[in-house]
Amino acid sequence: MTAYLTPLGPDNLRPLNISEPWTFGVADRVRFYELDALGHVNHATYLKWFETVRVSWFGDYGLSRYGPEDPTFVLKRVECDYIAPMFLHDSYIVTARASSFRTSSFTKEYGVWRAGALVAKGACIVVMTDKSGTQKVPLTAAMRDVLSTRDGAGPAG
Repeated sequence: MTAYLTPLGPDNLRPLNISEPWTFGVADRVRFYELDALGHVNHATYLKWFETVRVSWFGDYGLSRYGPEDPTFVLKRVECDYIAPMFLHDSYIVTARASSFRTSSFTKEYGVWRAGALVAKGACIVVMTDKSGTQKVPLTAAMRDVLSTRDGAGPAG
């Protein structure tokens, strides 16, 4: 699967004051339909941005699975902390990384950056299940290796 937006790696992020542990992100701009009645970005929009970067991240990391018998990934929980408001036409970067993993799940962290400053952060728990979504399926060794190698994720303690 191709990414919706062009992925940014560490070489793109460091000059923008986005430091380790972030190694993956996408850049975009605030659109009019993402605003609320007060003129700033609606709180639900940040979760959509997290979803967009998550899809790009899955594709770039080779974790997308869409065959009829393949396991699938579902969100168990998602959260967002808002640090500063954003407005129409603000340019931003959303970063994503896996921070830890368990047998059949992993934790992802997100950052939303404007001009090198963190304006929102979030996290989610992603669980791998069978196609029906009713049974957990263990992450493969190759998946754990990608999470560890690319993002520095380790086993959850």
